[in-house]
This record gives sequence, structure tokens and C-alpha cells, in this order.
Amino acid sequence: MDVGIKILVVGCGNMGASHARAYHDLPGFEIVGLVSRGESKSRLNKSLQAAYPEFDDFEEALLQTKPNAVCISTYPDTHENYAIRSFEAGAHVFLEKPLADTVLGAQNVIDAAIKYNKKLVVGYILRYHPSWKKFIAISRKMGTPLIMRMNLNQQSHGYMWDVHRNLMNSLSPIVDCGVHYIDVMCQMTDAKPVRVSAIGARLTNDIPETNYNYGQLQLHFDDGSVGWYEAGWGPMVSQTAFFVKDVFGPKGAVSIVPNHAVREGVSDSVEAHTKTESIRVHHADIDVNNEFLKADEWIHLEDEPTHQDLCNREQLFFQKAIVEDLDLKKQSEDALNSLRIAFACDQAVKTKSIITL
Repeated sequence: MDVGIKILVVGCGNMGASHARAYHDLPGFEIVGLVSRGESKSRLNKSLQAAYPEFDDFEEALLQTKPNAVCISTYPDTHENYAIRSFEAGAHVFLEKPLADTVLGAQNVIDAAIKYNKKLVVGYILRYHPSWKKFIAISRKMGTPLIMRMNLNQQSHGYMWDVHRNLMNSLSPIVDCGVHYIDVMCQMTDAKPVRVSAIGARLTNDIPETNYNYGQLQLHFDDGSVGWYEAGWGPMVSQTAFFVKDVFGPKGAVSIVPNHAVREGVSDSVEAHTKTESIRVHHADIDVNNEFLKADEWIHLEDEPTHQDLCNREQLFFQKAIVEDLDLKKQSEDALNSLRIAFACDQAVKTKSIITL
């Protein structure tokens, strides 16, 4: 499908580079420029063995390249402004999560997409992963209420500690990463989220005094379902049990059981974060002697995409949304909902109180 979507890539770090590679390799996209404040755009050009135009300034790049679409993978405090300016310039937008660094800002982005009749796709990468889709589908069969336990702690060091410190100038880990897993929990139950509680701790002077690099949130639903998510960033973070993806209900349990993704030294690896490798399904049925009637099942899916594969799938969906004029209202509502809940959790940490949604 060669539709020639002219795309401007804004932000050339981890996610921006992955999305740029997708545009570079997939038919139907033409990169018209790379934008970053530092040298990442030049490194990206070199890694792609390309010579795409490079820009230091977003506004200048938007004016000169006149793109059909813009990919925004910058820090969250720029998302609102860059996305709205892109819509105003007549471009569709692929926006890395979170939508913005405030709930109001996120709503402003959605409103601008509607006003200018442009597509907005938010980078919820797990929605494109076949194993996570399976994980969610099986979880929905475990009855009500559900217990949802998830974390992603990262013993970040080197370059990734620079990335995390920069992120924490605007958001905490349970907001930046938590939106993914809040979104997953909301897909696992049709119940309404009603309140949140949370804890957090600041373990380093390398981040703003108003922020914290460890957090754990608890999400309560009106059917009795509960979920928690834990995220810590930094060189002091323990790698023991840093990857938990586990759900259980009256009928049994389902868990993502990784292998290579939890080996030593990979907790801050972007590639490891989307690994599933296998899914374990446990059935709660017992006989008169309280012995299990069914053995646990192990599901090994053949389609285990790499992080780059998932980025490619995201961009193929973005392309499809533009070409086929897909209705993305539900996706936008879901992205706003998960961000709204995440910020309520952030408020719960800072006020040491339970927040009603």
C-alpha cells in the first residue's frame, strides 16, 4: 500500500528512533524530517544509513516540511503544544503516551484532533501485542471480582538513567508507565473504576523535590475488582521480582511468565518490557478432596514480536487509520481515561489520601 504519507519525526530517542525505523522500512511512508534538540537525530540518520533533513526546532521543521503526519516522541511536557500545532498545520498525529502532562492538556489534544478532523493515535504499544491480547482475553474469563497485579521496576543506569531523570522533570514513573497497565486493567473488566490510593518515595536527590522515583498505585472498581501497579526507576532499584503480570479471580489465574526478559541486567531494557514468552493458565476447579481437576495450561504463542515489530504494527495501524478514515473516538477516550486515573494516583501519593474518581 503506497499512499506516500509524508511524516515528520519529532524526538529521536528510544521510541522516536523505533518509530522512524518503521517509517523508513514500511512502504507508504516518507520521512520528511527528523527533529531533536541534541545529536540524536544525526545518530538516527546514521543508523538508518539515510540523509533525512535534520532540524533543531519543531516549528521550523513543521513550516519547512509541510507533513501529512507528525510522530511525536518527545518528553511529555511538550506533547500538548506539539500535537495541537501539528493539527493546526493540517497533519495527523501519532503521539507517544502519555497524551499530555495534565488531564486538561490531554483533553485539549483530543479536542484539537476533532476540530481539525485529523487522526490521533496514542502509542499504547501493548494493544498491538498478540500475547497481551490473549492475556486480557483469558483474564476476562476468570470471573468477578478480579485481582490484577502488575509491575515494571527498572534498575536504570547509563543512558537509561539520563532518560528517566529527564522524564521525572514532568512525570512520575506510575504516571508515565502506569497508563499502559491501567489501560490493560480497564480492558480486563467492564466494571467502572471508582477510587484510587497510592504510595510513593523519593530515593534520590537527582530528581525534583516534588517528584518521586518509586510508586505503587491501587485501583478499585465498582464490581469489587482491584488492581495494583508498581514502578520504580533508578540505579538503586532491586531487580528481584521486577516483572510481575498476574491476574486471578474466582475461576482461576492467568500469568505472563517470562524467561529471558527477567534475566540479570535487563530491567531497564525497552526490548524486555514487552516480552511475554509464555502464558500460564491455572484453573480453580477442585474435587471433593479439594484437589485440582485440571492441570495448569501453558500457552506458547508463535507470534512473539520484538519491540521493533510492535512499533511497526503501531505505525501500520496509524497508516490504516489515515487511509481508511477509521473512527478513533474510543481509543482517544481510553487514553484519556487511563491518564485521568494515573494522575489521580499521583495526587493520592502527594496528598496521602484516597481519591474518588
